[in-house]
Amino acid sequence: MEVECRTCHCGPAGAEKPNVILYAILSQKGHTSSSYQPQAQHVCQCEGRKTVRLRDPMRTCQAASGVLVKTVSFVRNLPSFGLLPREDQLMLLEVCWAPLFLLGLAQEKVGFEVIETRAPSMLKRILLDGRGPSPEPERSQPTMAGVQRLQSCLSKIWSLDLSPKEYAYLKGAVLFNPDVPCLQTSVYIESLQLEAHRALQEVLLPQHPSDQSRFARILLSASTLRAIPPALISDLFFRPIIGDADIVELVMEMLYMQ
Repeated sequence: MEVECRTCHCGPAGAEKPNVILYAILSQKGHTSSSYQPQAQHVCQCEGRKTVRLRDPMRTCQAASGVLVKTVSFVRNLPSFGLLPREDQLMLLEVCWAPLFLLGLAQEKVGFEVIETRAPSMLKRILLDGRGPSPEPERSQPTMAGVQRLQSCLSKIWSLDLSPKEYAYLKGAVLFNPDVPCLQTSVYIESLQLEAHRALQEVLLPQHPSDQSRFARILLSASTLRAIPPALISDLFFRPIIGDADIVELVMEMLYMQ
């Protein structure tokens, strides 16, 4: 049973809030028994819903921009990627730029902190409601829960202590994803992914001969990066410097920049 949080009023999702005073009176009548009635524990999720921003946006956004440049440069310099049809290149990068960027963030060991953003006061909302020009649609804001998931994924990658070669082959395995829809050369791309897997295993064998599960743990940790919404990455690391520009279009321009 869920109980309404008296401080944050989050309550059970979709439940109607009872009349608190009436509920308190009725709950006291006819309950004089001394038997102990355990109280339901409430887990408040309001903390995770809070919107946040970078504590040090100048330093973190600069570091993130450097990682993005290195990520696109890595992709552009792969001969096998250059042999793919342009349409397949664009679709792969559109889907895979975010997990590739996060791998780069992990490799460069870019840490960051966030702070809660201040929501407009109720009075300000009332005063501005219906006055002046039509308000622009609110931008999506990173939430504490989303950032914590992102940081958890990075921590898993860091715990593996990957070598530069492991990072390189893992990025190749993430980039050459044959499951991306509408690829013209999905069979060839699948062969490139298998080749990246084999290369990763060949690196692991001499470096970690007794750790038979390392390969599976690396792939599992990398798969969690795909669950991080690209919009969260864009809003957190790039919105402060590119504004409303489309990060995917920016990545595409960087890919074909001479």
